Amino acid sequence: MMRLESDLAKVLLAACKGELSGVSLDWSKDSAMVVVMASNGYPGSYEKGSIIKNLEEAERVAPGVKVFHAGTGLDSEGNVVATGGRVLGVTAKGKDLEEARERAYSAVQQINWPGGFFRHDIGWRALRQKQVATKEE
Repeated sequence: MMRLESDLAKVLLAACKGELSGVSLDWSKDSAMVVVMASNGYPGSYEKGSIIKNLEEAERVAPGVKVFHAGTGLDSEGNVVATGGRVLGVTAKGKDLEEARERAYSAVQQINWPGGFFRHDIGWRALRQKQVATKEE
C-alpha cells in the first residue's frame, strides 16, 4: 500500500462495480518494508490489554513511515492497547531496501510498548541477494 500511487478509492469502487478490467495501477519505484510488532507470547498464548505509546512519534521519525494497526483497540481511558497477536505493521518507504529498512526500524524504536516484541532480522535475505547481485555486476 505504501508504494501505491493510484487512487485507492477509485480502484475499490471499480472492484465493487465489477469493472477492474479498466483499471491500471501505478506504483512508486521506491522500496517498502514492514516490521511486525507482536504481543509477548505470540504465536502462542499472548498478552492482551498492554498499553502502546508513541505511535505518532514513530510516524514522524522519517518521511514515508506509517504504522498500520491490526490488533489494537482503545481502553476506557483512550489509550491504544494490544488486542491481538500481530498488533502493528510498522511500514516505511525509501529509495531502496536499505533506506526503507532503516526507517522502519527507527520508527519501531520510538514505540513504547513493553508488552510487545519484534524481529530484528527483517529484510536480511533481500538485502543479501542485492549485495551478491551488485558484486556480480
